[in-house]
Amino acid sequence: MMPESTPRRVVEAWIEAFNRSDVAALASFYAEDAVNHQVAESPVEGRRAIRDMFAREFSAAKMTCIVENLFEDGEWAILEWRDPLGLRGCGLFHISGGQIQFQRGYWDKLSFLRQHRLPLPTE
Repeated sequence: MMPESTPRRVVEAWIEAFNRSDVAALASFYAEDAVNHQVAESPVEGRRAIRDMFAREFSAAKMTCIVENLFEDGEWAILEWRDPLGLRGCGLFHISGGQIQFQRGYWDKLSFLRQHRLPLPTE
């Protein structure tokens, strides 16, 4: 991304790539040392690992992000989203120099697994 890109514009472009399941494009939004922490999972560190995470996720389930709200505050963008199956979540993106430095996502993993008929975690 270009340094003059606002956090909101970066996230809007990220959403477009996400909805295309475009793993390479998604990875390009992240800084080399970025961290993506979906709170239902362990943090993923580095662009390559984030790319691999998206590749695994898109191979397991069809995911779509429908924007409910998108806010910008300084270097931060806050995304409230839903998917066509009714799952809802929120993502916080710290963006500097036109790239995502840090992302944290909140969503219900158990509901996601059930909706997509994926295996449930065992104890």
